[in-house]
Amino acid sequence: MSLRLVELVLPEGYHNVLREALQKVDILDFWEKTLDDARLHVKILVPTEHTENVLDLMEKRFSHMEGFRIILLPVEATIPRPTKGEKTHTENRATPLAKHVISRWIRVSREELYSDIEKTVRLSWIFLAMVFFSSIVASIGILRNSVVFIIGAMVIAPLLGPNVALSLATTLGDIGLSRRAMRAIGFGIVTALVSSMVIGMVFEVNPEIPELRTRTEVSLGDIVLALTAGSAAALSFTSELFSALIGVMVAVALLPPLVTFGMLAASSQWELALGSLFLFLINLICVNLAGVVTFLIQGIRPLTWWEATKAKKATRIALMIWIVLLMTLAIMIILSR
Repeated sequence: MSLRLVELVLPEGYHNVLREALQKVDILDFWEKTLDDARLHVKILVPTEHTENVLDLMEKRFSHMEGFRIILLPVEATIPRPTKGEKTHTENRATPLAKHVISRWIRVSREELYSDIEKTVRLSWIFLAMVFFSSIVASIGILRNSVVFIIGAMVIAPLLGPNVALSLATTLGDIGLSRRAMRAIGFGIVTALVSSMVIGMVFEVNPEIPELRTRTEVSLGDIVLALTAGSAAALSFTSELFSALIGVMVAVALLPPLVTFGMLAASSQWELALGSLFLFLINLICVNLAGVVTFLIQGIRPLTWWEATKAKKATRIALMIWIVLLMTLAIMIILSR
């Protein structure tokens, strides 16, 4: 059983309020300790799938207090080991609200997910260097018809994180995160294009290279693959199955078609370049569309009702845009055959 330890500090007189609040959520155990400055230090052991309920409840009840802060820690192990059928500390708790039991499959809390994904949109020289290096590796791999090199560039996959972050920002209606995600995506695309175009101008780009030709041919099957991979990317973040990200990175393959487009454009092979551009756009759109839908199915929502209203509107608009763009590309693919 995956566990989390929630720590918070409260004024000393809030023992009863805390105990009453904990009756409404599933926890395994909790401890209280009075600090020297007459404050109450509380530790709560909770199953991972119920962490979001506990965090939301604590924030609603105590966030108005001065110096309020919650610390969330992963638990590597506990003795005795918790069992699946173990009773919670609050056996007589009230029935959870319906919104707290919707699609709450063993996933990390909203705050953990945000913290993990937010790291991927930090625009730094390291991020741009990773995009540059992966673009060079992908370009050389395509020109040498080397699957190993191309897979290596896929695994680096610096553009996947910002796209998943954009999906999460859309779901939560977080304008700040969406702006940072789009900025990272934009700078990443420009870096990859410039790098691959330089390669295309320096080296001869043979359109008959199998690995290059493959990334200029687009079909409706690519849409299904990209949607599946986008959903898997979102699930790998929410379920902490980061080992699955390697497979997702290879499946999504945002970078290879982008650098293929750059090299072909630099060598003025526009007809083939258009096919690789279509493939990149399909992957980009599908990752975001599938990510938003997956987050919604898993019940990821903002905490307050006014944030939820804003997020619902943003999600509706984003879904319409992604679907219209995807349908447009699908029609263009059908007509181009």
